[in-house]
Amino acid sequence: MATRTARRPSTRRVEKRRSTRDRLVITAMIGFPTLLVIWLVWLPAIASVLLSFTKWNGFKLSGIQWVGTQNYKDIATIYPPFWPAIQHNLIWLVFLFVFPTILGMLLAVVLDHEMWGSRFYQTAFYLPVVLSMALVGFIWQLFYSTDQGLINEVFGSNVDWYGDPNVNLWAVLAATSWRHTGYIMLIYLAGLKGIDASLREAAAVDGASEVKTFFHVIFPVMRPINLIVLVIVVIESLRAFDLVWIINKGRNGLELISALVSQNVIGEATRYGFGSALAVIMMVISSVFITIYLRIVFREERR
Repeated sequence: MATRTARRPSTRRVEKRRSTRDRLVITAMIGFPTLLVIWLVWLPAIASVLLSFTKWNGFKLSGIQWVGTQNYKDIATIYPPFWPAIQHNLIWLVFLFVFPTILGMLLAVVLDHEMWGSRFYQTAFYLPVVLSMALVGFIWQLFYSTDQGLINEVFGSNVDWYGDPNVNLWAVLAATSWRHTGYIMLIYLAGLKGIDASLREAAAVDGASEVKTFFHVIFPVMRPINLIVLVIVVIESLRAFDLVWIINKGRNGLELISALVSQNVIGEATRYGFGSALAVIMMVISSVFITIYLRIVFREERR
């Protein structure tokens, strides 16, 4: 009995040590990521909001001048590229939602049938996703080049696909869709793989065709996937930047909000307050869609 009594305090000490160590590990695992998020996300976002009400050239902190909402008024009234950029972002959103999203869904449905060579086709369609947008622009330059491009050579035309403001937006959207389709295909393919096979069997027993089975049974079940795809399309349309910046720095028919932010922050103008106001506008627009998505998700979880 004495031996057992003597062992108990040591066991309790070990348990205390373990619990203290566990607390430290949990604190570190939660604390460090939280600090990184605050440092890299929240502080820059708050700084951008504050700078959007100032005028600053980015050199001296003493040179910051408070101008209130003047930057926002100037953006809406005397900054010509802003409204074309809004229009182009909306076109970007609609185009990505209609064409590559529907095509990616169609490819996912076809490849879900485990056809011959499906692994090869999945890799081939997804391959553009791993490429940088700079490389995508170079690849499509082989099609769009005015002098030696494939399109002009085949049709005998002389269109400047990247330089003509009447067509360059649609040319860039086609290149973006080539990359975006494989991403949407993979998301829908993963969703289709997770659907219970008994749903399709029950629909087949009831005599439903594959088309009716997809639209009346499979598609409604994939509602969470549809919401994820919608948010991805919205975010992709707002943060579209790489390709238009490489082509002409977002000018001459390729104005986008993200390009305008870069022009004013790191371009020749170096207007940090004005560029921050544009960034805040872009952040507010994206936050609206993300908030709607989160409300729908939380509502479904409560059910």
